[in-house]
Amino acid sequence: MDERIAKLIGNIEKVIVGKTEPVTKIITAMLCEGHVLIEDVPGVGKTQLVSALARSVDGKFNRIQLTPDIMPSDIVGFSMVNQVTRELEYKEGAAVCNFLLADEINRASPKSQSSLLEVMEEHQISIDGKTHILPKPFMTLATQNPVETYGTYHLPEAQMDRFIMKISMGYPSFEDELQIMENGEHSSNRAKTIEPVMTTQDIMQLIEVVKGVQVQPSVRKYILDIVNATRNSQYIRLGVSPRGSIALLRTSKAYAFISGRNYVVPDDVKAVMVETLAHRMILSPKGKSAFESNEQALEGISMTVTSPVEAQ
Repeated sequence: MDERIAKLIGNIEKVIVGKTEPVTKIITAMLCEGHVLIEDVPGVGKTQLVSALARSVDGKFNRIQLTPDIMPSDIVGFSMVNQVTRELEYKEGAAVCNFLLADEINRASPKSQSSLLEVMEEHQISIDGKTHILPKPFMTLATQNPVETYGTYHLPEAQMDRFIMKISMGYPSFEDELQIMENGEHSSNRAKTIEPVMTTQDIMQLIEVVKGVQVQPSVRKYILDIVNATRNSQYIRLGVSPRGSIALLRTSKAYAFISGRNYVVPDDVKAVMVETLAHRMILSPKGKSAFESNEQALEGISMTVTSPVEAQ
């Protein structure tokens, strides 16, 4: 593993115990300048994770609790008249930061969801004819509760496609939870106690390095074979779009870099495939009866695709 990333993961794990894989996947998305949807039950450490990541790279962290009455202006900001100068002044919204935690995105109205997703796509805010560029890096980590549906607004598939990865934290193991309980007794918010190990400038440099990671034509073909398999499967009603194939290429490059290589191997593709593609598909009725989830369906379909290594 790359030493700088190992140090970053180690620093975050002072707060988040036993979640190396989800932490690694979120850092993977960050190195792609992508956004992450975390679908999980309350209380598993999502807020702590984002706060710890922001503090570890000395970035600005904002959190917004999305509810039906949240307005787009709460997210992107608004203009108001300065009583002294009589000129319009921009007042920043929650999105003006490096790491934005959008808690329970499916509770926000479609209008507010759209304003957030526009910011995610453009990395800028346009109000009253003026454009405000967001700080770099900018990353949105949105959460939604998969169990509770009362008072929620379904996130349309076209908007789900904007997230480069969708992950789940999951419950901790028995031993890890014992440690979490012990830590929680002594500090209510351990994320506030950790020190930065990198800067936002360091992250931007790593993002540029990731762009230079090499991908052989055989590996690119492997990625496209997986994507095409979702489009031609009887179990899938809506397959992965070209945006999905580009996303898988980008996350594979980032994961290869994290693993200490400047080239992508098929195992890198397999490692990030489910988190990058599963949320971009819709199962057919036959798929719903054959598989419990999109993730299971994707894993089953990908097994029919021959990787470059297996073909040799």
